[in-house]
Amino acid sequence: MGTVAVENALASGPDEIGDALLAISEDQWFDRKSARISPAELANHLIGLANAEGGVIVVGLHGGDVQGRPANPKRLSDWRQAPLDFTRPAVPARFRALPCLNSRGDADELLVIEVDASERVHENNRGEVYLRVGDETRRLNPAQVQELTYDKGQATFEASPVDADFGDLDQPLLEDYADAVMHPDGTRLLHARGLARPDGRLTVGALLLFGQHPQNRYPGACVRILRYRGIERGSGARQQLIDDVRCEGPIPKVIDCARRAIASHVPTRQALGTDGRFGPVGIVPEDAWLEGVVNAVIHRSYSIMGDHVRVEIFDDRIEIESPGRFPGLVDPTNPLAVTRFARNPRIARVCADLRFGQELGEGIRRMFEEMRLAGLADPFYQQTSGSVRLTLSSEAVDRELEARLPARSRDIVRFIRDQTRPSTGDIAAAIGISRPVAIRRLKQLADEGIIERMGTSAKDPRAYWRLTL
Repeated sequence: MGTVAVENALASGPDEIGDALLAISEDQWFDRKSARISPAELANHLIGLANAEGGVIVVGLHGGDVQGRPANPKRLSDWRQAPLDFTRPAVPARFRALPCLNSRGDADELLVIEVDASERVHENNRGEVYLRVGDETRRLNPAQVQELTYDKGQATFEASPVDADFGDLDQPLLEDYADAVMHPDGTRLLHARGLARPDGRLTVGALLLFGQHPQNRYPGACVRILRYRGIERGSGARQQLIDDVRCEGPIPKVIDCARRAIASHVPTRQALGTDGRFGPVGIVPEDAWLEGVVNAVIHRSYSIMGDHVRVEIFDDRIEIESPGRFPGLVDPTNPLAVTRFARNPRIARVCADLRFGQELGEGIRRMFEEMRLAGLADPFYQQTSGSVRLTLSSEAVDRELEARLPARSRDIVRFIRDQTRPSTGDIAAAIGISRPVAIRRLKQLADEGIIERMGTSAKDPRAYWRLTL
């Protein structure tokens, strides 16, 4: 439910609990509310947690003071009734009163409300939808509500029960996780993280995170790293594949295996290092490709059973393809607009506890920062019917040139930069424009000397575009 710090604070005695909860920063899973909050307003915060990743609200704390229960006893009853009176469908919330000492030193109580992540989208009785984002509860616009609705349809697979028990888990790995978050009991921790159901059954998420051999049940839950010679895959006798590494096991071990395998295969170039000396550095910053891999593993669709995360390494770029589309209405041509999202919130939570991986939007922004700091092209996303492909190119970029180009022309330049021999049709499909519009934009860019068409004739079916700069 809440963080381990919150769980430990709630276990404190009456003379310590208030100060312990005030010392914890509000975040995605923990919120403090004044004893003066109205039932209708409280309902909005319950909705926000249920629509996100669940969490804990403690009522009776405000401005550094332990207020305790309200002076009006009826208010307490109205709070407990808030899910029924002001949310639809009613948010399942658990209420309990814990004894405390208020700021005056008198015996008092705090109201603790626990909310699970819901498989449905909840709204208030005015039709407004809220979502917990970081330490805020935000009202969503209609497009965001539709996006959330899509996401909810996909977010249940990790919570599905599996025919497995605790003996199927990697016990040392589970113990390491419990130690990392300073929790005394790994079994109880799985329940607290929603990875074990009340009846004791494990979930898909538990098996993927801590199973001894999760690929026995989910063969696609792995990362495959392919290193090619040159800048093309080739085929048949022209196959350019140098090495093929398959990383299996529970998710933390898969990520570690992928990190080591990719690091050993990334081509290098001579450049000024962080120590102020020239030497070999990877063609793409490690922080960028590692964030891409971690995002792919955490946020992929595990319900797509037959596919895996694929990392392809070329002499000039790294491509990472992940099963499952971007969430809801997200525009892949504008990845920086992706907001906080976790298709697999329980998996994401554990990975955050282990200090690798961020929410999808945050991870994307970090990749952009790392690539721009290195003077390289922005990360480029393509979306197919069933997957998302990320390209991290080693191509240096002229930021001034990109800044003066219209948005669609800039997208075309980035696509040509990041692809091998793209045709006019490839460009139109990827950018989401009609072929006549693509032809007009391409001609303008060619007239400016930014790109050129490579082909034997005007009707050459194998013609492609490339940058001239």
